[in-house]
Amino acid sequence: MVRYGKEHKAETRRRIIETAGRRFKQDGIDGSGVSTLMKDAGLTNGAFYAHFASKDDLVTTAIADQLKVQAESVVALAEPGRAGLEQIVRGYLSPQHRERLADGCPNAALLDEIGRCTETTRQAYTDGVLILVEGIAERMAPADPSSARVKALGLLGMLAGTLQLSRALTDRQLADHLLEQGIRNALALLDAEQHN
Repeated sequence: MVRYGKEHKAETRRRIIETAGRRFKQDGIDGSGVSTLMKDAGLTNGAFYAHFASKDDLVTTAIADQLKVQAESVVALAEPGRAGLEQIVRGYLSPQHRERLADGCPNAALLDEIGRCTETTRQAYTDGVLILVEGIAERMAPADPSSARVKALGLLGMLAGTLQLSRALTDRQLADHLLEQGIRNALALLDAEQHN
């Protein structure tokens, strides 16, 4: 029997987490069985329990990872201040983001299911969202980010809800108009915040 080192096990675990995150966003948590998740990672079902205690354990880990990636690759890389906020809003409410479900935001893709997950998963989600919100709040109120925390959370909710609704519409033109209106609404919220 071949024994792999800790590095190989860590790489395999990372691959499972990344592919599961994409699959969950594409097909939903309930629509993604362990066998499909392991096949996506190029592994057998038997290898699953060497890395995770249960599917819920993987869900919790994958959601936390997806939010961390979003915080690092979108929010943290946005320009400072108002320009960065607009960059985040326009990128989030773009037709490209709408169409790339598996590569997109875990909020818009999984929010309804996360609310029905275990307390542990919901806590991991809450912790991840708060990291995203802190990055947004720092751009809303650089001198006192904590004062903008709830407003930043409201902006994230507005963005996720608009994207979800746009994805659900069958009329592409209407869906595109909704994204455009969502951008105007979000920017108006940000501009109102700048004047308060």
